[in-house]
Amino acid sequence: MRSFSIASGKGGVGKTSFVINIALALEYLGQKVLILDADLGLANVDIMLGLAPKFDIRYVLSGQLQLKDILLETEYGFTIVPAGSGINELTQLNTAQKLILKTQMEEAFKPYDFLFIDISAGISDNVLFFSQLADERIVLVTPEPTSMADAYAYLKVAYRKCRIKNFNIVINMAKDDSEGKRIYQQLLYVCEKFLPDIKLSLLGILHYDECVKKSIRSQIPFLKYCPDAKISTKVKEIAYKLINLKRLRDSNNLAEFLERFTQL
Repeated sequence: MRSFSIASGKGGVGKTSFVINIALALEYLGQKVLILDADLGLANVDIMLGLAPKFDIRYVLSGQLQLKDILLETEYGFTIVPAGSGINELTQLNTAQKLILKTQMEEAFKPYDFLFIDISAGISDNVLFFSQLADERIVLVTPEPTSMADAYAYLKVAYRKCRIKNFNIVINMAKDDSEGKRIYQQLLYVCEKFLPDIKLSLLGILHYDECVKKSIRSQIPFLKYCPDAKISTKVKEIAYKLINLKRLRDSNNLAEFLERFTQL
């Protein structure tokens, strides 16, 4: 299992939409995908898919259900771990709650090829915890100055507090490839100047497309709603990259994932 945390620094940059559609793109390529909605107090994944889960992660943390019992398979093939919505106590996991999740993750996550952890915006302890937990990190950035500033703030805190050095960047809502490359180069320049130890890799550039808004309102992934749109093609290209992206070393990824969990 390969695990990715998906961060953005700020909200409203299309992070959850990206997670849903990259999961669908990987399903099209024969991969089994699990999405962990790690915005634990303000769930979004189920809402964007038009789902109303009967159970969510609070039932696991309270001991009423096992993690495997709340997994919700979608009509698109991928599975989600639903989070709670409007539940303040979930916004800050304590040590006991983390241990409850750890003891049940191996059984629940074993069947999957990819795990995407859709973390909340900002730089809270929960954000940093789930960032450390994943094998790799993807950061979404848009051309808006606030998005770039907040993405840099996330990179800085993740490095200084957690010593995370490697990040994959996806530029979203770009006018064209030229704008996307310019935004990436600006972020790269600032990081090279002030955070020289971290490494950024450009994973892909997604163009602004009105079909994304329409698909969100329809609660249908845009890969399904507008499969021939350029943004759908670009997401499929990123999915190919994720499959072909080589790890630095061969290992049991699930075991490595759980080992990291015990160290956090």
